[in-house]
Amino acid sequence: MAVTSIRLNSEVELPLENLAHKLDRSKNYIINQAIKEFLQRQSMDDARWEDTLEALNSIKSGKAIDGNEVAAWLDSWGSNEELSPPKV
Repeated sequence: MAVTSIRLNSEVELPLENLAHKLDRSKNYIINQAIKEFLQRQSMDDARWEDTLEALNSIKSGKAIDGNEVAAWLDSWGSNEELSPPKV
């Protein structure tokens, strides 16, 4: 396990101390959890951005489905005459 030191602002230190006491956990544990969650969110944001770029490139290349077709398909869900998903 690596050791990294950080400087905490005074407005972070006291709430961190209080939370550590409340949860009966070390400040180290809470900081590690916070960083882990931040990295997971960043990874999800990166994946969403890649999906967005892929979708934009798809639109630019003319691969799109008319919104009315999608709405009609969704409206048919659960009916006796459910439509097949629209195709590009």
